[in-house]
Amino acid sequence: MRRYETIYILRPTLGEEEINKVIEGTNAILSSDSGEVIALDKMGLRKLAYLIKKESNGYYVFCDYGTDPANVTEMERKFRIDDAVMKYMTVKLADTIDADGITAARSEYEAAKVAAAEELAEEEEADSDKKVDSTETKPKAKEESTTEKSGE
Repeated sequence: MRRYETIYILRPTLGEEEINKVIEGTNAILSSDSGEVIALDKMGLRKLAYLIKKESNGYYVFCDYGTDPANVTEMERKFRIDDAVMKYMTVKLADTIDADGITAARSEYEAAKVAAAEELAEEEEADSDKKVDSTETKPKAKEESTTEKSGE
């Protein structure tokens, strides 16, 4: 079994049910023959850098997994057939991975996800503090500028 990661872009016109159907079908292929999904991240609808199949937006899905090369070939074959998938890219991360490696990778992913959420919360808190500070100073600046104009 090898470790891979795949990112694929789905059409933005798909409903939530259709998106989940594509993701479940992909996971079923990857999980066959003792393969396992390490991480699945629905990144959501995003603007594309350039048009892909006449679409300017796309629904991004990221998947990190361990499986046999034959399963990856089958997944990519289904992606080429399915009109819902606009683009995909698969990268091999490691030549071999076992059950312990999958468990370790899952815990790393979860730890990174928690750290990113904490960092985002801290940034939002810092931004909200800056907004409060800037709103307190703005009225004073207006008062000073009006007094200068009236003095002239």
